[in-house]
Amino acid sequence: MSMRRAGAPAVAAAVAALLCVLPFLLDGYHQGIASAVGIYFVAILGLNILTGYTGQISIGHGAFMAIGGYTTVILSHDHHTNLIATLPAAAALTFVCGVAVGIPALRLSGVYLALATFALAVSVPQLPLKFSKFLGGSNGLQTDHTVSHLWLYAVSWACAALGFVLGWLLLRGRIGRAFRAVRDSELAAASSGVSLPIYKTLAFGVSAAYAGVAGSLFVLWTNGFAQPNEFEILLSLKILIGAAVAGLGSLWGVAVGAIFIGLLPQLSASVPLIGPAHGQDVVFGFVVILIMLVLPNGFAGLLWRVRAAIKTRPGTS
Repeated sequence: MSMRRAGAPAVAAAVAALLCVLPFLLDGYHQGIASAVGIYFVAILGLNILTGYTGQISIGHGAFMAIGGYTTVILSHDHHTNLIATLPAAAALTFVCGVAVGIPALRLSGVYLALATFALAVSVPQLPLKFSKFLGGSNGLQTDHTVSHLWLYAVSWACAALGFVLGWLLLRGRIGRAFRAVRDSELAAASSGVSLPIYKTLAFGVSAAYAGVAGSLFVLWTNGFAQPNEFEILLSLKILIGAAVAGLGSLWGVAVGAIFIGLLPQLSASVPLIGPAHGQDVVFGFVVILIMLVLPNGFAGLLWRVRAAIKTRPGTS
C-alpha cells in the first residue's frame, strides 16, 4: 500500500475527530461561524463538480441556494415540516431545477454560459418580490422554529461529510470519468461514446442539488429567515471565489475554499487602518487577487506541487 493510500484514512479520521470535538471548544458565536464554513463547503463542493469536473462555468449558484432556502422555509412555515426533512426535499427540487437549466445550457459554453447563469442569479432572488403573497416579499418568510448554534453546526458538517463522500464516490466511478472526459475535450468524449447532453445536464442537476442543501442550511444560519437580499449576486460570486481558491477539479481543497469564504470577511472587517465600514471589501478583494497570483490553481494546485516535490526527492519511492 502506498503512503498516500495509507495516510488518507488517518487524515480523514483526524479531521472527523477534530470536527466532533471542535464545537465544544467554541462559544455560540464561533459555533455559528464554523457552521457557515460547513455551509459554504457544501455549496463550493457542488460548484466544483460542475465547473471543475465538466468545465461548465456557473455564476448562478446563489439562485439554486435561494430555491433550496425558500423550499425549507415554505415547508416549515406553511406545512410544519421537520427541518431535517426539508433538506432532501430541497435537494430534489433543486436537482430538477438544475436539469431544467442544464438542458438549454447545452447550446452555450464559455462566457455565454457564464452570462446565462449570471442572469439566473440576478432574476431568481426577484421572484419573492413578484410573488410576495406566497414568498413574503422583501420582508421574507421565517421557519416555524429557530435552531441552536450547536444543532446547526452538527447538521451542517454532517451534510458536508455526506456530500463529500457521495461526491467522491460519484467522481471516482464511470460518471466521474465521463465528467472529466467532457471537461478535457467534448469532441474526444463524444468519440469515446460519452453522451454529452446526458452527462452535462446531470452535472448541472447534481451541482444544483448541493447548492439547494446549502441554501436550506444558509436560511437556518440566518435565524430561519429567507429574504431576497440574502441571495443576491454577491453570494454566487463568493461561492465561485471559494471554488477558485479551493482549486477546480479537486475535492481536497474544498475545505480551504470554505474557510476562506467563511472566515476572511470576519477577519477583514476588523482591519484598523482601513476601518470597519469598508475594510472588509478592500481586504477581501486584495487577498483574493493575491491568492490568484500566488496560487493560480488554488490550494489543490499547491498540494499537487508539494506531492510532486516529495516524489522527486532522492530515496522517495
